[in-house]
Amino acid sequence: MSACLRFTRRVWHSFITTKGHDAQCFPNLVVHRAVPGEVTASLKIESYNLNRVGVIHGGLIMSMTDTLGSLAVATKGYWMTGVSTDIGTSFVRPAGRPGDVLHVKAVLTGIGKSLAYTRIDFTNPAGELVAYGYHTKYVGKSSVHDKNVKFSEDGEKVVEGEDLDID
Repeated sequence: MSACLRFTRRVWHSFITTKGHDAQCFPNLVVHRAVPGEVTASLKIESYNLNRVGVIHGGLIMSMTDTLGSLAVATKGYWMTGVSTDIGTSFVRPAGRPGDVLHVKAVLTGIGKSLAYTRIDFTNPAGELVAYGYHTKYVGKSSVHDKNVKFSEDGEKVVEGEDLDID
């Protein structure tokens, strides 16, 4: 497993262990792949993820836009992934019913000294786009956290900082 994937999963694990919003809404999110600037994940849709008409709730997609945008920032070695300054999602078609798997790809489209920009695509099992979002984060104070790491260009190794496994 690459260092970038280990680190990104550790950041996701920290979201879950705080037992906040992410743990309540989508504790079964699985991070499959992480390379610097990109993360892919999936979510098996459960009954508690639905709206009143029986399909995945738009608020869940919005929350996942927020969280996956944060994880895209984490792929660059940021332990603290900043705070949201702007976020939005467009809904293309119903995203699924219980038992379906929602696939997510989050890309860090740009990062500077203060802001990070991401795009998140949501697809159904047939590979059809069901929603897409963007997420802008203030990362100005995040770049100096003691748990941050720097990866090799391909994300395979940590070249600066501590490479830990998930507890």
